Amino acid sequence: MLRPLLNLRGLSLIAFSALALLQTPSHAELTIEITGAGANRIPLAIADFGGEAGVSRALTTVVRGDLERSGLFKLVDTSGVAITEASSPAFGDWKNRGADALTAGSIILTADGKQDARFRLYDINKQTTLAGTSFVTSTPMLRMAGHRIADVIYEKLIGEPGVFSTRIAYVVKNGTNRYELHIADADGQNAQAALKSREPIISPTWSPDGNRLAYVSFENKKPVVYVHSLASGQRIVVANFKGSNSAPAWAPDGRKLAVVLSKEGGSQIFTVNADGSGVQRLTTSSGINTEPFFAPDGQSIYFTSDRGGSPQIYRIGVNGGDAQRVSFEGSYNVSPRISPDGKSMAFISRRESGFRLAVMDLASKQVQILTDSYKDESPTFAPNGRMILIATETGGRGVLSAVSIDGRIKQRLSIPAGDVREPAWGPYTK
Repeated sequence: MLRPLLNLRGLSLIAFSALALLQTPSHAELTIEITGAGANRIPLAIADFGGEAGVSRALTTVVRGDLERSGLFKLVDTSGVAITEASSPAFGDWKNRGADALTAGSIILTADGKQDARFRLYDINKQTTLAGTSFVTSTPMLRMAGHRIADVIYEKLIGEPGVFSTRIAYVVKNGTNRYELHIADADGQNAQAALKSREPIISPTWSPDGNRLAYVSFENKKPVVYVHSLASGQRIVVANFKGSNSAPAWAPDGRKLAVVLSKEGGSQIFTVNADGSGVQRLTTSSGINTEPFFAPDGQSIYFTSDRGGSPQIYRIGVNGGDAQRVSFEGSYNVSPRISPDGKSMAFISRRESGFRLAVMDLASKQVQILTDSYKDESPTFAPNGRMILIATETGGRGVLSAVSIDGRIKQRLSIPAGDVREPAWGPYTK
């Protein structure tokens, strides 16, 4: 990751001492503030789920919260109406309330002590059932069941997969020398401390299967790239060469990473197998080459370089060759991140003395500035490509901000007592 500095050579590489993953729940969970919404929100009624009051209330809260925060739905008042997925909805009454769609469900205790969360989604105008399914869950996984229900509703009504059941990683700084790498639900809840250190943590990045994180550690007094298994807490060294080892990025198949090494002089981009073998150099310029990111098809790598005199974004084939410049507007463009469909590129651009999130349509090369902040960094796409999560600053404190690719929907994620940085949005998982 390259912070928006005036000089690429000012990049500082820092690290942490790794502990076992997911050791303790964190009490410093992110809170989300909605600062924008879509132009045409779908009127949606989400009835209280039936079943034991405390459990059903918790499930309903998760489903409602997910869909409301998306900025694409207008929640219709459901007070005074008792309905579950086993009931026949009074379509006329719901239409009079202004709803275009209705969700009703219940959660019941199964014979083996688990919980069965069931729901149906109705089209009020057509008076038909759009979806209906159930998720067998348990109390510790109740929030995940709510996220998955919200994903189904979102996909049926919006026409693209939801991301409520995905996870995000980010770094929290508390005090002067306490850093934690957190993994949380996409809504910032259920946060777990994956890594703790007295030293800073940078550049966490998810493997395509969501089971591993790559990162850079200075625990041995030099920057070393590790791959960390989230389930076991075990890790392996991927790059520990002379000089700097930094900026890991996964290939789409999860077999390789792109890394930045200085072992042959300067900062150059290499690829390496996920087990640390098969190191191959890609770039050869005398400038600094950093922040690699694979295109979704795995055939090329986007990266930041000052080879032309100022930091700009380039693209090179996975087997090397000539690099092609991609960014041309402005004198400072860094941190390329390609959307999951390969059609757009998010990056940080210096505009009007600020470092702001921008997105480029790769076909037309048209660029849109999505934020009006001054210290944006570390863009990361949601796996459906709808939202981009960034680190930014407000009131002198680091927060996360999410913005839709069209700039209409905006959210702010923060921790009251912490400085939040280095976001990474995880992939879809089974």
